[in-house]
Amino acid sequence: MVEFDEVRRLIGEILQLGERTQKLTPDTPLLGSIPEFDSMAVVTLINAVEERFDIMVADDEISAETFETVGTVHAFIRDKVMAGS
Repeated sequence: MVEFDEVRRLIGEILQLGERTQKLTPDTPLLGSIPEFDSMAVVTLINAVEERFDIMVADDEISAETFETVGTVHAFIRDKVMAGS
């Protein structure tokens, strides 16, 4: 099972949020709300997710909705891991 805290820590590491990482909740908006979360951060996060959780993310699975909040990122990763892909 993919825990929310693990995803939160990964996002915090990628964005170099430091102590702000602890303030991230499932409802925390990402795209357009956190200046550090730009297109390069999205690519870096996808690569890190693929490595950390041993999954492959296809281009057609990537959408703005996936990266809308910390919770939507967590749900996406959790569902991918559970599907075994």
